[in-house]
Amino acid sequence: MSAEQRLTWRRRLFAFVVASVGAAAATAISFAMTVYEAAHPKPVPIAAPGQPIDTGRWTITFRDARTGSLPPTGIKPSTPKKLVMVEFDLDNRSASTSNVFSRLFAIEPPIANLPPPAFYLARDKSVAGGLQPDMPERMIAVWEWPAAVPVPEQLRLKVATQIHKQRDNLYGAPGWFDREPAAFVTLAVGTSP
Repeated sequence: MSAEQRLTWRRRLFAFVVASVGAAAATAISFAMTVYEAAHPKPVPIAAPGQPIDTGRWTITFRDARTGSLPPTGIKPSTPKKLVMVEFDLDNRSASTSNVFSRLFAIEPPIANLPPPAFYLARDKSVAGGLQPDMPERMIAVWEWPAAVPVPEQLRLKVATQIHKQRDNLYGAPGWFDREPAAFVTLAVGTSP
C-alpha cells in the first residue's frame, strides 16, 4: 500500500471518527433535553372567565356556568333532570367547517358516569352542528348531571389544544392533532333563572 493510500485511509478514518463522535454527542444532548423536559413540565396556564384562549384550531372564551332543570331549548324534559350548563364563545380558526369542538374542553377532575355534553347555539337554542370558519358563535354545553353527585360550587375545565400538520407521521396526510392542554379555567356555578 502506497503512502498516499495510507494517508487517504487515515483521513477517511479520522472523518468517520469525528462524525461518529458528533452524532453521539447530538444524540446524548437530545436525550438529556427530553428527560429534563419530561421531569420539569411547563405549568399549564390558568385563564380567567371572559379571557380568550387560543387553542390552535379554535379561540374559546368561557362566559359562565350554571345549573338548572330546563335545557337551553326551553322544553321541559319528561323526567326531571339536573343539568350543568357552560356558556362560551367559540371561533373556528381553521379553513373548513368543523364540529369537533366536543373534545375541546373537559371537566377536571373527571366525574364518574358523566355522559358527554350536548352543545346548543345560544342564538336560537338549536343543537349545534358544524361551525363555519371566522364566524364566532355563542354556545352552551349541557351535561346531564348524575343524581347521586352533588353539583360543585366551581367547575374546573381543562382546555385542549390542537396543531395543524401538513403531513402526519402515519399517513402523510394533513390534519389537526391534539397537544398538551392550553389552559385551565374555573367557573363559579350559578343557578338558572
